[in-house]
Amino acid sequence: MYTFARSYRTNTQKVMMKEQMNIAIFVSGGGTNCENLIRYFKDVEGVNTSLVVSNRADAYALVRAERLGVPSEVVVKADLNNPEVMMPLMQRYDIHFIVLAGFLPLIPDFLIEAYPRRIINLHPALLPKYGGKGMWGHHVHEAVKAAGEQETGMTVHYVSPVCDGGEIIAQYRVALSPEDTVDDIAGKEHQLEMEYFPKVVEQVLRKEGGLF
Repeated sequence: MYTFARSYRTNTQKVMMKEQMNIAIFVSGGGTNCENLIRYFKDVEGVNTSLVVSNRADAYALVRAERLGVPSEVVVKADLNNPEVMMPLMQRYDIHFIVLAGFLPLIPDFLIEAYPRRIINLHPALLPKYGGKGMWGHHVHEAVKAAGEQETGMTVHYVSPVCDGGEIIAQYRVALSPEDTVDDIAGKEHQLEMEYFPKVVEQVLRKEGGLF
């Protein structure tokens, strides 16, 4: 199993020297960040959003991908954790880089090994606060509100075997007021995502993927 992954990692590193870089976006829900990324990279030379992957067949992100002409695949948990399914899928679409944009399942070790420092995640809080198991979506913003935080923000980090524990790439902050509701907090943080996430992804692609 891992020999397959190591072999693909080596081939991926060689492919990264090409002018064209193919990315896959993994998503579980509505897909606002997914759509934002697809639209952003349509105008970035050398980057192609080649695939959207969801663990849920009813994720609205799949509708967004179809409307924007990006192929999509539904991968249930058993398939996500099976290298004999995931590695051929990544090869089929010639994927060089993976971006998690609201993807809830943990990424299996074999995929992390195959894409070292080429899988990044967006988290809707200022890690290491409010990270780890169960900390996603409104659960994060509810925890921020309950703690009376004076600020919140977004974190982009490399994916590691530890949930939300990978090296931090970038963080952006926004002030909060005591009057802010959970929805207000979510809205403020989401504005940061819309503005900064695609830019950070592009920076990482240039740094780790050799995109110039």
